[in-house]
Amino acid sequence: MSVLPPDLPRLRTLVTYLRGELSRMEQALAAAEGCKAATVRKQAQPAPEPEPPAWLVERGIGVGRLPVRAHAGDCWDTRSRCAPASADQIRALLAQGIPACPHCRPDTALGVLE
Repeated sequence: MSVLPPDLPRLRTLVTYLRGELSRMEQALAAAEGCKAATVRKQAQPAPEPEPPAWLVERGIGVGRLPVRAHAGDCWDTRSRCAPASADQIRALLAQGIPACPHCRPDTALGVLE
């Protein structure tokens, strides 16, 4: 026993209805695939690198870890013991007698005279 109606007009009505449903389902599927692809692209993009600090303070080794040298942020001679600092902090350290890096010369960049 078939669930479909036997007469032609009702069969045409069902076909028209199902074509409309199929079209809506294909649109929903395309939208879901687009969202999934956008999510994958977003996750694949690397996070932007943080901007390097403008000034660095190199600290010594040991318990107190006192400042030993001042650097510009893009200096090639920095080590792992460097921490970011503001321009005012670098000026204060230079005024206290902490030496400036001889390579990047933060004292010259900041206009601090020795």
